[in-house]
Amino acid sequence: MKNTTLLRPALLLSALFCLAALPSAAQQAPEPAPAAPAVPALPALAWEPPALEPFTATYQAFYKGKEAGDATMRVTHAGGTQWRVDMQVVGRRGFASVLGLNLEQSTVFENQGGQYVPLSQSTVRKGLFLGKKVTGTYDWQAGTARWTGDLKKERTQPIPLQAGDQSALLLNLAIMRDARPGSAMHYRYVDVGRVRQHDYQSASATESVQVGELSYDALRVARTNGGNDETILWIANGVPTPVRILQRKDGQDYIDLRLIEYQGV
Repeated sequence: MKNTTLLRPALLLSALFCLAALPSAAQQAPEPAPAAPAVPALPALAWEPPALEPFTATYQAFYKGKEAGDATMRVTHAGGTQWRVDMQVVGRRGFASVLGLNLEQSTVFENQGGQYVPLSQSTVRKGLFLGKKVTGTYDWQAGTARWTGDLKKERTQPIPLQAGDQSALLLNLAIMRDARPGSAMHYRYVDVGRVRQHDYQSASATESVQVGELSYDALRVARTNGGNDETILWIANGVPTPVRILQRKDGQDYIDLRLIEYQGV
């Protein structure tokens, strides 16, 4: 197992070009200076989506702009085509835990030729004044998904499945797999008794993103049809998980996860 503390990624450099000043019309132009040798431009770094591999990633968790705890995302290989992705968010400061910033989610899925197919899902939310546990099954043979637990009755009804349906956690992995500079992505979210369309747009180029003391050359991917609920991810070459995941509500930062380190094989 390789334990990797994230280092500052190399920056892409561009060539610098200097323009000589034009001589004044009232003056005789001086003899031109010998031209400096051209500086070759460095080729753009090819975008390489990460392979699906086991890893454990640790994030700082911020709640409404203030540090509130930490989060862990873990991908494990159960053998054959079966995998599992888990996310745990733990509030440790202030009123974060009282307000429900204690969340555990997991999805068991199959990797079928690069397509991530959910098989089961669970969500556990804990807080002083609330608590919820929900489990769901994606029955592809029957063609339906269904959830049980602490849900409204209408959200325990079976949902017809479609090829490509994703759980909340699988969306992160699917975006890591699919994102390219300038690309648009469309997913059908089926989770916790609800169906939603999730559309995302990648920026046309990478940007410098500061995460803690580290700076990344990262691609910004934003949901385009979330209304007042925004989701923005930043992903970087060579890192198997988003370096930052930001959820915003009504224009304000809500939950902000910033990558500290990861362990991979």
